[in-house]
Amino acid sequence: MTSSATPSPAIATRPVLAEVVRSGFVEGLHRGSLVVLAADGSVEYALGDPAAPVFPRSSNKPMQAAAILRAGLDLDGERLALAAASHSGEGFHLDLVRKMLAEYGLTPDDLQTPPDLPLDPVEAESYLAAGQVRERLTMNCSGKHTAMLAVCAQNGWDTASYLDPAHPLQQLVRQVVEEAAGEPVAAVGTDGCGAPLMGIGLVGLARAFRSFVLAEPGTAERRVADAMRAHPEYVAGTRRPDTWLMREVPGTLSKMGAEAVQAVALADGRALAFKIDDGATRALGPVLARALDMLGIEAPVVSRIGRAPLLGGSDEVGVIRAAF
Repeated sequence: MTSSATPSPAIATRPVLAEVVRSGFVEGLHRGSLVVLAADGSVEYALGDPAAPVFPRSSNKPMQAAAILRAGLDLDGERLALAAASHSGEGFHLDLVRKMLAEYGLTPDDLQTPPDLPLDPVEAESYLAAGQVRERLTMNCSGKHTAMLAVCAQNGWDTASYLDPAHPLQQLVRQVVEEAAGEPVAAVGTDGCGAPLMGIGLVGLARAFRSFVLAEPGTAERRVADAMRAHPEYVAGTRRPDTWLMREVPGTLSKMGAEAVQAVALADGRALAFKIDDGATRALGPVLARALDMLGIEAPVVSRIGRAPLLGGSDEVGVIRAAF
């Protein structure tokens, strides 16, 4: 079966953001687009076509969480961080999802996430070794879905259709995305978890993260940013770069998305966003580390994030490295 959709010719000519170097030989390239914003919000550096719409995937979760707050659900702390999470499926993540479901009179059966294993490979191996199977609750977006269901139940909105783009909650999500990005949603799709997915440009995505860290205290946007930064392990997990970065560079807001999307904002309003066109998440770390270097971030975590060795047998024989 062939698809009627055709790739944009511009994708093939976008710059190389990362190289795969094995035994001194460049065996692969990862192209994409990237933007860095100065503290005043102006574009300081750009590669590729950062104004072109992309699906930010889970990098949209802070905006989704802010919409949930605007709709009236009173979350804070770890619970709000989990509402904006792509959690790793560690025990503390799953325990809090269960607690939140119970607090709002919900059960795992109410979730419309697809059954899945924990996102973290270490957790997935332990989970399978214990004889457990894929569950809706274990899927990395279950915290977000729990919060969405809870606010629907609170407002008397239909919970069966909470993922419909025409649902009042999803219409509010779209409004928040457009306000934060400073541009209209260019396309609406369906994310891997089943939720509506709002397409915007990388410039808009960076602008949205910037707006969250600079928002007035007490606003929905600032509450989300503050919860994520205070509890980054609930946003991602103990073995994830988003957690490391938010923990080790105070004031930083960071969220990756599937298909190799990343957005970051610093406390002073500088921000970045990029997408690897082929969706290779193995290139995320090196590209993110290079972009952080460009922002002047001098912290050990940058090297940790950027390290992406290639193995030959049990030996390191190469690296994935930024190419800009």
